[in-house]
Amino acid sequence: MLNIVIFGPPGSGKGTQSDKITDRYGLFHISTGDVLRKHIKDGTELGKTAESYISKGQLIPDALMIDILDAHLDANPESKKGVIFDGFPRTIPQAEALTDLLEKRGTSIDAVVGLEVDDEELTDRLVKRGISSGRSDDNPETIKKRLDVYHSSTKPLKDYYTKTGHYRSIKGMGGIDEVFDEICSHLDPLSDAKK
Repeated sequence: MLNIVIFGPPGSGKGTQSDKITDRYGLFHISTGDVLRKHIKDGTELGKTAESYISKGQLIPDALMIDILDAHLDANPESKKGVIFDGFPRTIPQAEALTDLLEKRGTSIDAVVGLEVDDEELTDRLVKRGISSGRSDDNPETIKKRLDVYHSSTKPLKDYYTKTGHYRSIKGMGGIDEVFDEICSHLDPLSDAKK
């Protein structure tokens, strides 16, 4: 069982790399963004609450995210084989809560893959994604807010996970396969050790 957190600012390639990691290592992929967008699309109460935060570029409250994550793991028994957490945790309290949640399940985080991309490149990527996907949160004003939130609330996780020895810094500016090869150079030894 290999548990990975993929970490990085909006537009850093977390979703793309998560898919590749999932395929290679046979992990269950949890994208909190996808889970939340489904609730929004379905018009659930959770979706309406989440949308009120997301549309302003704000983070979902920690307690709400932990409850969603716990329920999602319970609803998907295949997660017992290993999980890649995409878009979670985003704050140090969420990281601590995730540690507690996994400990209760008899497991822990093995590595945090940190995709490093500069703000100018991120903004360019997100604007292009918004045009091609129609995602309403990929507009310049909301992108700036999301990056500001990332730098103030989420970036401290890098220091947190560096201190725990889990953080793996990955240059996220190259091509998709080039970035993935670097990720694998960090994850392959962990995966081999679990066999």
